[in-house]
Amino acid sequence: MARPNPKKAQFVPGKSAKKSTSPGNASRKAGRNVGSYSMEVDPVGLRIIGGKFRGSKLSYLGDRRLRPMKDRVREAAFNLIHSYVKDSFVLDLFGGTGALGLEALSRGAVGAVFTEQHFPTVRIIRQNIASLGLEAQAQVFAGDVFLHYKKEQALPKDHPWLIFCSPPYFFFQERLEDLLDLLNGLYAQAPSQSVLVVESDTTFDWSALESFGQWDIREYPPAVLGILQKKEG
Repeated sequence: MARPNPKKAQFVPGKSAKKSTSPGNASRKAGRNVGSYSMEVDPVGLRIIGGKFRGSKLSYLGDRRLRPMKDRVREAAFNLIHSYVKDSFVLDLFGGTGALGLEALSRGAVGAVFTEQHFPTVRIIRQNIASLGLEAQAQVFAGDVFLHYKKEQALPKDHPWLIFCSPPYFFFQERLEDLLDLLNGLYAQAPSQSVLVVESDTTFDWSALESFGQWDIREYPPAVLGILQKKEG
């Protein structure tokens, strides 16, 4: 289990994250392989970490269009949100392999919606759902997540939502306004007690999201996780 770093933000009222001074523009451009071109590498082992399907393999061909959340970061994320997962309804906004949403279903979430615009990857998500026998609990939408959620969606309101936002890192620079619109819209619709989990890299200035409320921010370089629960009212 990942040990929380006492130096990281801990839901302290009024405290916001400071802008990181980590890698500059050159590093960001170097990291733009995600979502910008396709280069398949050797298949990478990817598994469900906990819950009913713990140890189950997930398909992933190593296409660099994808950036699956590293196992240690995924484990840390679910350690932090474990009490919110059961009976939640999952929105996995940038589906990738489906690992985040499927991990949540393994741990007791009641249903999940995955959105992914890369059509070969959509097939991978559906394959992973089928391999776990979760077709009745999971839906996959192929297309642009920003356009998809501009349309009215029939999302359940009788369960808190667990919203995963783990986009290509360069979106936080090049598509930040779109990301903010997407998250603002979903957060406004979400039932109380819903939880938002955002993964960025260390170059992102989290003050851009401070209007949402008090984030719990943890660093697992090069990843940074921000977690926020929507309170009553």
